[in-house]
Parts: sequence; structure tokens; C-alpha cells
Amino acid sequence: MSKVVSMSSLVAVGIGASAAVWLSNKPNRIKAESVLRDWKRKVKPNVYAKSEQLPIEKGGNPHPQDFADNEMVSEGAQYSVQFYNEKIQ
Repeated sequence: MSKVVSMSSLVAVGIGASAAVWLSNKPNRIKAESVLRDWKRKVKPNVYAKSEQLPIEKGGNPHPQDFADNEMVSEGAQYSVQFYNEKIQ
């Protein structure tokens, strides 16, 4: 068991040392930073990238024949007015 632990620790130390040597050059650091930045954008896109993907086709003006959407809009308006009236009174 101790040989397995020592082998895995030697592999980890070797990987860490080789990464430190590789990152000691400035061009390699720049490459690594750009790769990490690209990965970060893929995992967590910024707000502006997300806003371009939102479906804002009928935002604010529901179609008169779309009864479910009209019901939702009217309920939302009633809730905000009721909340405002409770705060004022």
C-alpha cells in the first residue's frame, strides 16, 4: 500500500514540477491564461452573451389572442399594484 501511495505522490510531484517549468516561460503563461479564459467563458458566460440569447420577441406587449400570456400579464400587474397599495397604506 505504501508503494502505491508513494508512486501516486511521485506522479503528482512530477506533474506539478513539469507545470512549474513549463509556466516559467512568459509565452507559455500567456497561452495558459488564454486557454483558461476560454474555458471560463464556456462554463460561465458573461451577462452580455446571455442577453443575446434571451427570447425577447414579444416582451412587454402580449398578443391579444394569446389568452395564457394575457392572464399572466394581468396577474402580474395586479400583484404589483396590490403590493404598492399595501406599502403606501
